[in-house]
Amino acid sequence: MEKNRLFWGSRRGMLELDLILLPFLENVYPTLEPEDKERYWKLLEAEDQDLFAWFLHRHAPEDPDLKRIVDIVRANTGINAQ
Repeated sequence: MEKNRLFWGSRRGMLELDLILLPFLENVYPTLEPEDKERYWKLLEAEDQDLFAWFLHRHAPEDPDLKRIVDIVRANTGINAQ
């Protein structure tokens, strides 16, 4: 059940975000520490426009937990370079 909720939470209104989050969910999420898995759940509560800006280095999340998971997503999806 949790995997279904994560999958549908990772499906966003923007194709660009789907192309980032769905492969991350499939390939990286299972290897995360429990604290980082909780951060990912928190990340899914953010608005699409914020996620897009964070992943593309336009802005950084003010919340340190969100910043950590955004950095993890960037590092594992090939969008870490500015």
